[in-house]
Amino acid sequence: MTRRPLVGEPLALDLVNTQWVERGRMVDLFDEPDGLREWLAEHRLEGDPAAVETPLRQTRSALRRVLEQPDADSERAVNAILAHGASRYTLHRAAVHEQQDVDPDWLPSWRAAINYLDLLRQQPNRIRRCGNPACVLHFYDTSRNGTRRWCSMDGCGARAKAARHYQRQRITPAS
Repeated sequence: MTRRPLVGEPLALDLVNTQWVERGRMVDLFDEPDGLREWLAEHRLEGDPAAVETPLRQTRSALRRVLEQPDADSERAVNAILAHGASRYTLHRAAVHEQQDVDPDWLPSWRAAINYLDLLRQQPNRIRRCGNPACVLHFYDTSRNGTRRWCSMDGCGARAKAARHYQRQRITPAS
C-alpha cells in the first residue's frame, strides 16, 4: 500500500487526508489497489468497498469543502450525508444505549461526518490545515499550547525550516 504522509488523525480528517500532494501531483489512496479496503480495515469500518466508495468520495469532497470554504453550500453538502442516518437512544437498566439507523452503503461516510461534528463540538479552532501552502493535509491539533502549524515536522515542518535557513543564508552578506 502507498505510504500516506499523515495517519492517525480523527476519522473525518483521515478521510480528507486520503488525498495528498506528492512531488507536485495529487495522490488518491482510493485509486491504489486495495487502498480503500485497507483504509476501511484501519478504521474498523465495515462495508463492501465497491458499495461504499462513491459515498466516501462524496463525503471526502464535502468535508474538504467545509474545511476550506465553510459556507451554507458546504454545510448543506455535509447535512446531505448526515441525512443518510440517525442515532436513537434508549435507557435500559440505568444505562444509555445508542442505536444507529444508517443506510449500510453510507455508514462509513456517516460516521466520518458525525466525527467532524464531534470535533466541532470539542475545539473547532484545533482543526487546521497544514501551514505549507502546497500541502492539502488537515490535522487536529492536540499539542498542549495549540500552536501546531504543520501536518508533520518530518515533512512540511522540516521543509519550512530548511527554506527559512536557506533564505537567511542567501540574504546575509558574504564576509
